[in-house]
Amino acid sequence: MKKQIHTLISLAVIVPTGFYSKFYAGPGADWVNNSLGGVFYEIFWCLVIFLFSKRLKPLKIAVFVFICTCGVEFLQLWHPPFLEFVRSFFIGRIILGTTFVWSDFPYYFLGSGIGWFWMKCLEAKM
Repeated sequence: MKKQIHTLISLAVIVPTGFYSKFYAGPGADWVNNSLGGVFYEIFWCLVIFLFSKRLKPLKIAVFVFICTCGVEFLQLWHPPFLEFVRSFFIGRIILGTTFVWSDFPYYFLGSGIGWFWMKCLEAKM
């Protein structure tokens, strides 16, 4: 129960932070909106899986999230009508993205690493 409470609190922090990164308009806004947000995206998915998983270890979760996110990045090279329809909505653009960018991969790696560390810290609290 403690794991779920701490993970939910963590999600309550990371979700608004991630959304804020999409609307930030100050110095470095382009970088925050389009690159740094990938770090929060990775952390979010690590925490979601961690919340619902009883057996998966943080490292496996972080690697899984990184691989899946890289797959979603490559999916941005594909533009069939059904994906374009999903991407026409804000939440679809946030989850699936719209444009393939090689420079996103280091941010996914960093986010998965932070997500792994975050999950390890939450595990230590149990």
